[in-house]
Amino acid sequence: MRARASELGFVRTGVARAQVLTEDFARYEAFIEEEMHGSMGYLAERREARRTVDTEAILPGARSVVVCAIDYRAAPATANGANEKGPQGAVIARYARGQDYHNFVRKKLRRLAEFVRQETGCEARPMLDTAPMLERAWARLAGVGFVGKNGCVIAPGVGSFVLLGSVVTTAELVADEPMESRCGACTLCLDACPTRAFVRPFVLDARRCVSFLTIEHRESIPVSLREGVGDRLFGCDDCQDVCPYNQSKSGHKPASSQFSLGERWASRTVESLLAMDERAFEALTLGSPLGRPGRDGLVRNALTVLANTGTVAHLPAIERLVASETSEVVLDAARWAIERIRERAARGA
Repeated sequence: MRARASELGFVRTGVARAQVLTEDFARYEAFIEEEMHGSMGYLAERREARRTVDTEAILPGARSVVVCAIDYRAAPATANGANEKGPQGAVIARYARGQDYHNFVRKKLRRLAEFVRQETGCEARPMLDTAPMLERAWARLAGVGFVGKNGCVIAPGVGSFVLLGSVVTTAELVADEPMESRCGACTLCLDACPTRAFVRPFVLDARRCVSFLTIEHRESIPVSLREGVGDRLFGCDDCQDVCPYNQSKSGHKPASSQFSLGERWASRTVESLLAMDERAFEALTLGSPLGRPGRDGLVRNALTVLANTGTVAHLPAIERLVASETSEVVLDAARWAIERIRERAARGA
């Protein structure tokens, strides 16, 4: 099974015994009770189903959870060696620079699930971040990695730039040893957060997180947090970039080119995103994770980036947008961007 998972491109594979989660589930419940999930209501749905995998929601009679990690950090550079982070003047989180991982990683998990069925004669269900599972808890229990203070799963020798997928099966497989935290006294990830989203080690208030604000949040970004968004158009990697476990490239396999920055983004400027209507947005984001915030959300993000980094040269494009825009979320971001850029110009900054 591990050999087959490796052939499919997974860099870590581990097995956890299906069980009732206690401490991990308690942390999840506290997170929900304190409403730190913000507007991500789906995280609070089917709460009891997240306590274990032996349920109708996952797989009745489940005995084992196979957890796999795929590395997306070492993606090859763009073909012309140009900007590898996003449109000119902005940054896209690493996992989202290429194709939507749901499509191709799900196929890999389906193939692994079919392999488990053939080898064991038991039921197996592939799972990829859309089912009510506490994925990080199972990754820890399966020995794939430990949960860092920033909440990310860190696989020693690989790092935290990994996506997790699972195959839940009724087969009773040999379980691996759980992996407990190895962060020690390090707080680099907590200190690096541009919006101070960490309440304490291991606890993230998603309502303050740049990834939430630029991807999941549908309303205006709170004014107090806009400056912290900086030049990030979609997502944020800051708390991972500084992690010591991400500094070594030993043990890395070349990531799939499907994670490389698409030409559609490398050839664009942030300003060009302001002219998108719904049709242009859909064409631009087809098969890309950047479709997640919707047209209004992505334009809002572009305006926030320009508010933080733009110059008076960007004002005409923003003002043209204001003259024709109907979305209050976009208009709010545009007016703030104009105000910020003019303030900087007045200061000579």
